[in-house]
Amino acid sequence: MFAGGGQMGALMRTIDWSRTELGPVDTWPSALRTMVGVVLGSRFPMLMWWGEHLVQLYNDGYRPILGDKHPASMGAPGAEVWREIWSTIGPMAESVLRGGPATWSEHLLLLMNRKGFFEETYFTFSYSPIPDEAGGRGGVLVTVQETSSQVLGERRLYTLQRMAADSFQARSVEQAARLAMHALDGNPNDLPFSLLYLCDAEGRHASRVAARGLREEGLSTLPPVLDLATAQEDWPVHEVFTTHQPVQVAPLPQRLLPALAGEGPLVPTRALVLPVEGETGQFPAGFLVVGLSPRLEFDDQYQGFLRLVASHLSTALAHARAYEEQKKRAEALAELDRAKTAFFSNVSHEFRTPLTLMLGPLEDLLATGRLPDEARQTLELVHRNGLRLFKLVNTLLDFSRIEAGRVQASYQPTDLSVLTAGLASAFDSAMEKAGLRLRVECEPLPEPIWVDREMWEKVVLNLISNAFKFTFEGEIAVRLRWRGDHVELCVSDTGTGIPPEEQSRIFERFHQVRGARGRSHEGSGIGLSLVRELVKLHGGGMRVDSTPGQGSTFTVCIPTGSAHLPRERLESSRPRESTGLGATPFLDEASSWLASPPPAPVHASTAPEAPPGRGLAPGGHILLADDNVDMRDYVRRLLEMRFTVEAVADGRAALAAIRARPPDLVLSDVMMPGLDGLGLLRALRADPSTATLPIILLSARAGEEATVEGIQSGADDYLVKPFSARELLARVEGALRLARERAERERLALDRAEFEQHLIGIVSHDLRNPLAAITLTATTLLRGTVLEERQSKSLGRIFSSAERANRMIRDLLDFTKARLGGGLPIHPAPLDSHALGRQVVDELQVAHPDRVILLEQRGDGQAHWDGDRMAQVLTNLIGNALHYSAPGTSVQVMVHGEAETVVFEVHNEGPPIPEELLPRLFQPMQRGEKAGDNASRNVGLGLYIVDHIVRAHGGTIEVRSRVGEGTTFRVRLPRMAPMSPAQEGTPP
Repeated sequence: MFAGGGQMGALMRTIDWSRTELGPVDTWPSALRTMVGVVLGSRFPMLMWWGEHLVQLYNDGYRPILGDKHPASMGAPGAEVWREIWSTIGPMAESVLRGGPATWSEHLLLLMNRKGFFEETYFTFSYSPIPDEAGGRGGVLVTVQETSSQVLGERRLYTLQRMAADSFQARSVEQAARLAMHALDGNPNDLPFSLLYLCDAEGRHASRVAARGLREEGLSTLPPVLDLATAQEDWPVHEVFTTHQPVQVAPLPQRLLPALAGEGPLVPTRALVLPVEGETGQFPAGFLVVGLSPRLEFDDQYQGFLRLVASHLSTALAHARAYEEQKKRAEALAELDRAKTAFFSNVSHEFRTPLTLMLGPLEDLLATGRLPDEARQTLELVHRNGLRLFKLVNTLLDFSRIEAGRVQASYQPTDLSVLTAGLASAFDSAMEKAGLRLRVECEPLPEPIWVDREMWEKVVLNLISNAFKFTFEGEIAVRLRWRGDHVELCVSDTGTGIPPEEQSRIFERFHQVRGARGRSHEGSGIGLSLVRELVKLHGGGMRVDSTPGQGSTFTVCIPTGSAHLPRERLESSRPRESTGLGATPFLDEASSWLASPPPAPVHASTAPEAPPGRGLAPGGHILLADDNVDMRDYVRRLLEMRFTVEAVADGRAALAAIRARPPDLVLSDVMMPGLDGLGLLRALRADPSTATLPIILLSARAGEEATVEGIQSGADDYLVKPFSARELLARVEGALRLARERAERERLALDRAEFEQHLIGIVSHDLRNPLAAITLTATTLLRGTVLEERQSKSLGRIFSSAERANRMIRDLLDFTKARLGGGLPIHPAPLDSHALGRQVVDELQVAHPDRVILLEQRGDGQAHWDGDRMAQVLTNLIGNALHYSAPGTSVQVMVHGEAETVVFEVHNEGPPIPEELLPRLFQPMQRGEKAGDNASRNVGLGLYIVDHIVRAHGGTIEVRSRVGEGTTFRVRLPRMAPMSPAQEGTPP
């Protein structure tokens, strides 16, 4: 009957059942024996009670439910085994045994004492009757599943969700702390009590900000502020602060006990102090103290839940802190915006008075008609730019009034068709001069439209001016149509268009489309934004439709009638001074965008004599690039008295002019359409023929950052507008003088280097002849004559010294060539790198008979290199390894052919290369240190030459040198060396 019953079956076989209420096993009724077999054979947790006293029998699956009640509970009455919960489950079992129906309980709370304490557990189970042989009921079958983990998990998950939902609404750190702690009130079973302390900004103190599950009258015994620098009597916050790990506290501090709620076994005796991490991670943002339930085991699940509570608190506090900071930033920005608006309003208003006093007398002078031509031209220049400045000031004033809500329009019934057509027709001459067609289609409207005429003037003029700026060919069309409940103004062009990603931002203030091709880069970026605000003041709206490369259409819709407008502003007087200027400033600005042909250059020979006290200024050819016609003419007139000046309108034209006739100096504005000044600078510096050309940048961007940016970009000088004529001339003359001095120094250096090379070539030729004879004789004697050991050593030293002298001569020649030409010429040809390696090693072995040189070769050695140069690389590297390693050690040489490359490695076991020498190892005149070494024997050019030869072959060289490992030089070369055009066809 107990066969195959697992551990419980084995246990039941060891029990003397005759001493139990059930009696010997062979006397058990067949119904009991049958059910025991069923229970023991099931893997599902099952228990059966049999007889009047409900004697307990169970299987292996039920064993974990019993805890430390096993094995004593096998064969014991149920009332004894489950004494602590029998008042709950006993009546149900006895009811089923007495003939009652089967029962079903789901997630029933049972306080079991199975681990030494009364544990909060949950079970889903059923009680079913077991029939006896007489047709009655002999026992009760219990099928059971413990659901404690499920119930506790759902309860804890709900607590975390409530914490997140509640604290997410917090708008301050204190509110987030209170809301999060309030969410813990709903789970006293897991969190009998909790305390939250928050650290100050310096991480020195922690203050209690919230508490729950504790009596208010008892909290007075706990200190409200904790010192984090020292150990505390109540909570180990200092340890948590330094380790960032939770610490358990048992028993609880004595002065906390009066504040605890509950009585007897329900009162917690332990707590856990957890860190509430901050955003930086340097120190916690606070500490959470939670009481541990006396009815739950403090296992990994419980501790994990408490860590999640602390983590949710950290997130809630960080979110609230971020909201506070964002709110502060928003308030600061709002205040800054208000201050900026007030500033613009005040400054713009104050600018108007001096501008009016400037423009009025200017217009009077120009109207006299008695001015010399040169004076008239100068005054017209001042007048045009004064109007432009007046227009900008008025635009800023309008915008500041709109932002401050101080615009008071005066709406008048207007024949909008006539007004719009008149404003558009003012651009006829500018359009004709630019080669564009202007189409004006303003159909008569059935009724007047209520508009502020000054505002409507600004809307139309800004839109047409904007279209003109970005249209180079085709036409600009202005259409006004009646649409029943509104009128529609469309300004269309066939210009450059607006990229799709920029169209949503085109009406933002101060926004300008980056890289857009326009007639000028000048502008404040508020024209279209102002237009939209003015249209809104009319109750209307506007949109843009644009296709890059095809053009754009700006559409303005204004409601008809006057119901949408403020009644008090209908036909009212204008309370403020007018900011309207008419079409003249727009037309003057448009005319300045039209590039006039460059004036005929004035040669330096026509320049007047220099002022007293100065020598004659150096002449020269200067290229001037600026898209502003007035600025270009002004600077040209300043320079043409002393220099030949060529003026162009943008960076692309400047590049073409420089390539056609290289100037002595480039003077360029930074902001230009197409290719700007910085782009021109980069293009010139990237071209070797113009890399040293002196460049001075002109910009309206003032300040140290702008100047530093210009200089770092490669400019020789940076001049901020406005500048004086004397300053401009001084900067130009200084840059030209420095350029000429630099060119003279380079010429002298080149002459000197050529002389040195010639001298070294002559000397080296005279030295090589006797050295060649010495080397040949020594080689012949060493290979073909039987010599004594002493004679062989002497000849070996002669050969070694002659070879070293030959290498020194060759290194000096190569150094001179590399310094003059920037590299060493190579003449690649097919060769076998393995044969090359054997040849070099054999020659050096003859020169150093007392040293061991090991050669390892793998893979395919075919390559296309300069054989003499590569032999020079190997000879220098192996000779270097022999020189800097001990006599009794070997030098290993490896030649490894890979798929597309060949690798040379030369390794010695000498002392490591000093770390401070490694960064400059391949620079000339660098020598390592060797005990007893005569520095004069090594000129320090070998590795410099090796690096040049390797790079000429398109390869790389690296070195690895460590204590105890020796030094390894690794050269990686492509099998096919590149050949420069200058070397093609040149004999070696």
